[in-house]
Amino acid sequence: MAQLKQRRSENVDGNFYVDSTCIDCDTCRWMAPEIFNRSGEQSAVYHQPANEIERLRAMQALLSCPTASIGTVEKPKDIKAAQRSIPILIEENVYHCGYHSEDSYGAASYLIQRSDGNILVDSPRYAPSLVKRLEEMGGVRYMYLTHRDDVANHRKFREHFNCDRILHVDDITSSAADVEIQLTGTEPIEFAPDVLIIPVPGHSKGHTVLLYRHKFLFTGDHLAWSSYLNHLYAFRRYCWYSWSEQVKSMHELANYTFEWVLPGHGRRYHADTETMRQQMQQCLAWMEAVN
Repeated sequence: MAQLKQRRSENVDGNFYVDSTCIDCDTCRWMAPEIFNRSGEQSAVYHQPANEIERLRAMQALLSCPTASIGTVEKPKDIKAAQRSIPILIEENVYHCGYHSEDSYGAASYLIQRSDGNILVDSPRYAPSLVKRLEEMGGVRYMYLTHRDDVANHRKFREHFNCDRILHVDDITSSAADVEIQLTGTEPIEFAPDVLIIPVPGHSKGHTVLLYRHKFLFTGDHLAWSSYLNHLYAFRRYCWYSWSEQVKSMHELANYTFEWVLPGHGRRYHADTETMRQQMQQCLAWMEAVN
């Protein structure tokens, strides 16, 4: 729980605040950019919610903060409504799960609601209110893990929903040794008619991305939008396996059609297919320049 006595001085006066336990994961800043911004190397409230929509977004960010660093001076009366609003619809049947986990350094996770069985993409925090909502939305049939870093509470979700976890064998560690579906090789895998899993070694050796309906690309730590660079990019500083392999993987990924980039870390991005192709080429040019 956020502590009022640890409230950062950079917060504007008012009900919502960020305390000094913030790890600068960026979650609140992209979930509610009208409320939170970066001050120093942590987040702070720069504008108090002025209407119901802003308050809901601030509450969703509060619930999603991986370190519980966001608090309110007054006890919130609308906490249950905020809990019921998560997962948050992105488009069609794709949702942001919120409830980011500190074990994944605040990475985002997603839900694809499908008649053939819902897919949980990467692991959110195992929060009872989220688990209840997932049950109401049809449960979890598969838990797809993009790579080894963002697996968080995967075992708890497996135990509760009896879902089959999916992870590439090259990214399996001791904490995930019993994953049910272990992917191999470097060729794309047609997991279902509308689900393609594409190996993209680079950030880690066994990193993969998931392309749903040739529209939604779940990218883990492979690809994201940079608000600083103002284009798609990859995490050069956090490339743990091979930058040259990641460049090669990105070249392969650029051959696919999609409209959404939905990352674990970094900002999401949405554009028409032609703009996305141009963005991918700009990303590749940048990656090769910093190689």
